[in-house]
Amino acid sequence: MKEKVFTEKMKMADVIAANHNVIMLLTRFGIPLGFGEKSVMEVCAANGVPVDFMLLICNVYTFNDYLPDIDELSTTDMSMLVPYLKASHKYYMHERLPHIEVHLHHIADKVGGRCGDILKRFYSDFRTEIEEHFRCEEENDFPNLERMQRGERVSASTATHFEKSHGGLVDKMNDLTQIVYKYLPGNELPEETMELIFDILQLSADIQKHALIEEKILIPYVEWMERSMK
Repeated sequence: MKEKVFTEKMKMADVIAANHNVIMLLTRFGIPLGFGEKSVMEVCAANGVPVDFMLLICNVYTFNDYLPDIDELSTTDMSMLVPYLKASHKYYMHERLPHIEVHLHHIADKVGGRCGDILKRFYSDFRTEIEEHFRCEEENDFPNLERMQRGERVSASTATHFEKSHGGLVDKMNDLTQIVYKYLPGNELPEETMELIFDILQLSADIQKHALIEEKILIPYVEWMERSMK
């Protein structure tokens, strides 16, 4: 798909109406609510956000068949790419995962026994793996990406490393949902259990979009920079 579904002239409110999950992206761009009838361009300009980059993220996040070509990637202002990805990590690690953990531990304590222990242990292992994945990206891959953006060469292939690691996030979330389905008794705290499941499903969907952004934007962009430096 070459045509942008969301454009800079659209009202920001209309973009959110088309996909309410875009609200979750606004904080990662540092954009507050209360933009009234302003267009995407006006909102981005008021908050110092490159409009072409925000549209790129929103289009990939919203439309599964939206595939930017190399011309679009190479001409987009990518200065916010690393800050955006770090903001996503912060949202997962400091907001969503702690929220899920509180409810999962409460339910696991109520269930007790082997089932409760399985849930706690799996979630602990899951969170540790996610933290390690993000730590590796932020300490190794992102600095390499930023060096390339400054025109510096790096020794290892950053694109190859991203390709090998980004899919693991989705697999881990799928494993967590399966554990909850299989081992969480429905007769214990049924309302809180359903809320927990919906929280996990929403996080899983958001992380899948995060992985899609890496697949369709980050990796091709890094590959283009690596080719350009040869």
